[in-house]
Amino acid sequence: MSQFKDRVALPPADAQKTNLTCHFCIVGCGYHAYTWDADREGGRAPHQNALGLDFRKQLPPFATIMTPAMTNVLTDKNGKRKAVMIVPDKACVVNQGLSSTRGGKMASYFYNADGLTKERLLHPRVYYGDQWMDTSWDYALQVYSGVVKKILDEDGPDEIAVAMFDHGGAGGGFENTWGTGKLIFTGIQTPTVRIHNRPAYNSECFGNRDMGIFELNNSYEDAELADVIWSIGNNPYENQTNYFLVHWLPNLQGGTVDKKKKMFPGEPVGPGKFIFVDPRRNPSISICEDLAKDQVLHLAINPGSDGALFNGLLTYIVDQGWINKDFIAKHTEGFEAAVKANAMSLDECSRITGVPVAQIKQAAEWSYKPKAPGKQPRTMHAFEKGIICGNNNYVTEQAIGAVVVATHNVGSRRGTGWVRMGGHQEGYTRPPYPEPKSRYPAADFPIPRHDKLIEVDTYLINGKGKMMTFWACNTFQTTNNAQALREAVIRRSQIVKQAMGQARGATPKEMVDVIYKATQKGGLFVGMMDIYPTMIAEAAHVMFPGALPGEMNHTSMNGERRLRMSEKFIDPPGEALPDCLTAARIANTIRVMYEAEGNAKMAKRFEGFEWTTPEDAFNDGFRQVGRPGAPKIDSEGYATGYMATYALLRKAGNNGVQMPIKQVDGDKLLGSPTLYPDDKFDTPNGKIQVFPAKWDGWLKQAAEVKAKYKFWINNGRFNEVWQSWYNNQYDPFIMDRYPMAVIQMNPADMATLGVKPTDVVEIYNDYGTTMAMAYPEPTIKPNQSFVVFGAPKGVVGSVVTTATDVHFLEYHKGTWADIRRVGSMPDWKRTVSTKSRMYGV
Repeated sequence: MSQFKDRVALPPADAQKTNLTCHFCIVGCGYHAYTWDADREGGRAPHQNALGLDFRKQLPPFATIMTPAMTNVLTDKNGKRKAVMIVPDKACVVNQGLSSTRGGKMASYFYNADGLTKERLLHPRVYYGDQWMDTSWDYALQVYSGVVKKILDEDGPDEIAVAMFDHGGAGGGFENTWGTGKLIFTGIQTPTVRIHNRPAYNSECFGNRDMGIFELNNSYEDAELADVIWSIGNNPYENQTNYFLVHWLPNLQGGTVDKKKKMFPGEPVGPGKFIFVDPRRNPSISICEDLAKDQVLHLAINPGSDGALFNGLLTYIVDQGWINKDFIAKHTEGFEAAVKANAMSLDECSRITGVPVAQIKQAAEWSYKPKAPGKQPRTMHAFEKGIICGNNNYVTEQAIGAVVVATHNVGSRRGTGWVRMGGHQEGYTRPPYPEPKSRYPAADFPIPRHDKLIEVDTYLINGKGKMMTFWACNTFQTTNNAQALREAVIRRSQIVKQAMGQARGATPKEMVDVIYKATQKGGLFVGMMDIYPTMIAEAAHVMFPGALPGEMNHTSMNGERRLRMSEKFIDPPGEALPDCLTAARIANTIRVMYEAEGNAKMAKRFEGFEWTTPEDAFNDGFRQVGRPGAPKIDSEGYATGYMATYALLRKAGNNGVQMPIKQVDGDKLLGSPTLYPDDKFDTPNGKIQVFPAKWDGWLKQAAEVKAKYKFWINNGRFNEVWQSWYNNQYDPFIMDRYPMAVIQMNPADMATLGVKPTDVVEIYNDYGTTMAMAYPEPTIKPNQSFVVFGAPKGVVGSVVTTATDVHFLEYHKGTWADIRRVGSMPDWKRTVSTKSRMYGV
């Protein structure tokens, strides 16, 4: 039975009101959570409801947004039932009262025993005998921590592997990145760690950072001020919805011209122009073309050829003299060498990319040709997974960077920025990564930077490691070469499960010995921390339940470095805990074990976890960066993060503060709209380092499948679903429309294969096989396709190759495969719509 009713209960005037940042995408829209006793509700008169609105008459359009999905009934630990309504905050400068299809359902995704989320983990679980059993925290900690200690003592930290988040939002945040990082990097000290969506402990933006440019360097307001916005490998409507709707589209429509005139007096201004770089025509492009076709340019490049495009652009604008020589001379090093190395004619650029020369020239003229003497266009370059998970990430980022730097479109000029658009919110605060002694797998060529990393998936597939923890991430559904990883981890975990199942009457200490002996025979002990028993549970032996923002006090920053706190308004369900407190319990358990043995040296590594609240973890990590006597901490809060207290963040509300924080004025935090207002960048001398970024074709494994198989298997998100579908898979609103992964195909290709809409097809190549539901899309090019990412049924990562750049950034967008029809699902033909997702179609 649906939890949604045909009416919405209003919060009474005395309802508790707290701030909540959206759990999901990087935009971090602001919401208010209203909670009150479930046996009451507010009245329709404005003084009778907490919204202060008069429901006795028709409200003006968009006076508020309320749907049944924005409400729920929750239960606190004391058994008290609370009604909750979560609505967008009109005063938040990020979303200005708009709600996305994801954030607008947050209330539905808090735990309700009769609701969508009844599968939430409520207690620790141990795989006992041949089934999962809820157990006590003490028992689960004794087993998990005991295995950690046993491996540390017998084999050292390298045998303990971890996959963990590095972000903000749900499943992250500054409190939780610090708690996990302190446990794993300071306590355990293992280098065998990968991040949630990539197979090593690396950055998606090493290319930017090595040049001296952090990837989140402007404000969302800059999208309103730009003359031109590039969207490179990005689909902002579906992935950063309200950033696109609130800050991009008004520029395209001319709604920010007056603001431009005020900020840039004496400079020619007008409605913005958008340039999209994407092999497919995505929904964002269709929306923009529908609104202002003559101001939109779509460069439909060949997959993976972005680096060549920007090398061609660089050569052309240098030849035309459309560069800022003064900025280059004062604020860069290496530019001339990069121009020489990256040289590419427009004809060659067009041949490689498939983009006509005329379009390349038009893009260059819009973006870089002076709009008046001495007045360069203000051009913002935004990129995302098409680059980050694209062909040769590091080199491609630096090819784009050379163009950005040449035209001074990063730094002190407003209306510019070289920025990633983002997936999750951000929230990184951790001790430095403990590099391994050597790279794994070893390289047969020199790597000047970031050479000591471990590609954890390959490490496990090759039989290495005795223990693997998946912390708030589900790589079985989201990594590349996913089928090989699943097969290896499940096979190895079964060795441990069989041993555990044969241990009769074993104490926790005895069970640790049983598990360890199984790992000596090739077994792999698997731990998991999450809010649901995800696909990882098939391999896991111990699971710990996590908490969401709103079930804990939680801080994150969004794509313009805006720090906010989501305030707790309900207890986590059952015995679930914030990840930072789970990390503390593990650390304290290990410390006590070493103290009992008299091993003071090892016990000391696990000290400093005397936390009882997330605020304790926040103060211990985020607020200690750069402080006298504090250890080195890598943090997105910078050295002024100590100014941000929970009390001040509560006062700042959903507008928070943009980091780095400059000062505290009374009870107000003052921040930084842009990151480099004085054109001093993140290098020892403050100058941007420009690197050669020669086009070198496609990564080897991708090139091999490209030559062998017919269809390019592109992949990405749909607006309605988020990441690994961890909530969505329990939501009929989603699953009735997308009962499995969707593959969008050209109708002519479908006809050739005998495939009808909603038919099930198999996608296969040398790396694996998966299935998807066929979905016709006329704008998809022949021999290309688009598969929705992360689905629990139909994992596209199973056919993604092992291709990575030199720093193990996977080419997730770069795989080719064959497709065959499997059969039809009669129910889906009646119930599933395959109408085009393009706007205006």
